Amino acid sequence: MRKELKQILKKQGYAVIGEHSAVKLCHWLRESLLRGRVCYKQTFYGIHTHRCLQMSPAVNQCTQNCLFCWRFQGFTEMHIRNPDPPEYIVEESIKQQRRLVVGYKGDPRVSEEMWNEAMNPKHVAISLTGEPTLYPFLGELIEEYHKRGFTTFLVTNGTMPEVLENLDPLPTQLYVTVAAPTEEIYRKLLVPMIPNGWKRLNKTLELLPSLDTRRVIRHTLVRGWNLGYEKEYAALDSKAEPDFIEPKAYVFVGYSRERLTLSNMPSHEEIVKFGEKLSEILGYNFVGEKEDSRVVLLSRYRTLEEGKLTF
Repeated sequence: MRKELKQILKKQGYAVIGEHSAVKLCHWLRESLLRGRVCYKQTFYGIHTHRCLQMSPAVNQCTQNCLFCWRFQGFTEMHIRNPDPPEYIVEESIKQQRRLVVGYKGDPRVSEEMWNEAMNPKHVAISLTGEPTLYPFLGELIEEYHKRGFTTFLVTNGTMPEVLENLDPLPTQLYVTVAAPTEEIYRKLLVPMIPNGWKRLNKTLELLPSLDTRRVIRHTLVRGWNLGYEKEYAALDSKAEPDFIEPKAYVFVGYSRERLTLSNMPSHEEIVKFGEKLSEILGYNFVGEKEDSRVVLLSRYRTLEEGKLTF
């Protein structure tokens, strides 16, 4: 990893692991510890916010330069040279998570019980930044987390269908981000660095029904770019047959502020309206919403409780 990039990441609160991985405490983990406010993943799926580890095994590698991405894109690569072993990444990610959490010990707003639980994470979100399917030992990484009793949430942009097709084991829950309703918008908003990105994403959507895990489509919605188009999104979602669909607002944070404006961030009401239209077209159930995250949940299940994981 370049020295300049490592300095940028550390300044932003990332704990860098080896040559291409990183951990960062989620905003909602802090909110959960300090104020009892939980993230939408706890509300929707039942994971415990304060026990969630957010990491990436490909912190500077991606196949797209999305305008709405909050990460620094100055040194973006598409290949990992000399990849670190998955066992090392998993152990170091847990170690770094504990190092970041330890500072909350003794804070009068944090209960000792919650702090002890936060020091022993049980869920991992393999997302954070970059495209995790570019890490060549992703299956082994997931397996190492599973060996330690973790649930795994993998988030991908869907441009590496061959990786997902051969991934073993699969994560507890697989997210595919579909942030464009058409190829033209895909090219302009997601700025692919690979040829046939749109075709590869559609191949992933066609593959999804055959994957034996919980599948989620996430629509990151940017006002003035890709908000609306419910019929076009429905056609894409129908290919994937996901268990859940998350329409979610773009958030005006990080380096995206150099590419977009505050006016591009939809209101929660706009997200609700989009979700209602999409659920009507697809026949999915509108089962949940989290206003402070500007996200709603559509589901094959009839109620929010039916769709939750149990621990």
